[in-house]
Amino acid sequence: MLTTHYLSGSPCWIDVNSPDVEASNTFYTGLFGWQSLSLGPEHMNYRFCQVDGKTVAGIAQAAEDDVTPEWLVYFRTPDADAIAKTIEQAGGTVLGAPRDIEGQGRMGVFADVAGARFAVWQPGATKGLGMVTDAGSLGWVELHVPDPAAVRPFYQAVFGWNIEDLPMGDTSYPVISPAEGGETSSMAGIVQLQPGGGPHWLPYFEVPDCDGTVSLAQRLGGTVRTPAMTTDGVGRMAFLADPFGARFAVITSSA
Repeated sequence: MLTTHYLSGSPCWIDVNSPDVEASNTFYTGLFGWQSLSLGPEHMNYRFCQVDGKTVAGIAQAAEDDVTPEWLVYFRTPDADAIAKTIEQAGGTVLGAPRDIEGQGRMGVFADVAGARFAVWQPGATKGLGMVTDAGSLGWVELHVPDPAAVRPFYQAVFGWNIEDLPMGDTSYPVISPAEGGETSSMAGIVQLQPGGGPHWLPYFEVPDCDGTVSLAQRLGGTVRTPAMTTDGVGRMAFLADPFGARFAVITSSA
């Protein structure tokens, strides 16, 4: 499971790019009960979203060349510049070369061999999110690509991930753990991309009431991409999009 004891290669930050930070802030604070803190115009009004004073996500102003609003998953690395070279050597694309964030850390943005965007974070003063797996925070991430088998060598070369195929009904579900993690450190999965969207990483947010959250999201201007459904042993989940089209999921995990 996700923890805030961030191992190399594990998700450590998420943020959504938005053409209207204030409108996105209204949607997500209304949906999850987040409090938010603006870093001001000198940081393009980037917002830290928090639960009980612990940061659970960020909201960023979309750049002019950002065609589609989306959630971006950051994976921890000890050396952003070195991993950028590894990503290129493995067939990935550098979308934003590593750069410093004013002493807080160093980040870079990339695309994998299928075209799914992701980021890396080399921690400085900011180590990562302050809360995961609790209500209102990140509980899981999932890679949606046309050919799940084809991306596995890329991520194993870049992060050294362990990927295990777990049985799920009539099929199997590839579950990812960081190279340094044990049996309980699973953090992500890989699934077949469904029609109607490009390759992407999808964050799952833990909520106390999946169906209630889905209804609230619709009232706040979001859309339902896949209605709530129950997976035995996992929980009840739904796939949503915010008012600008950024995709995310909500889940009420099984006890």
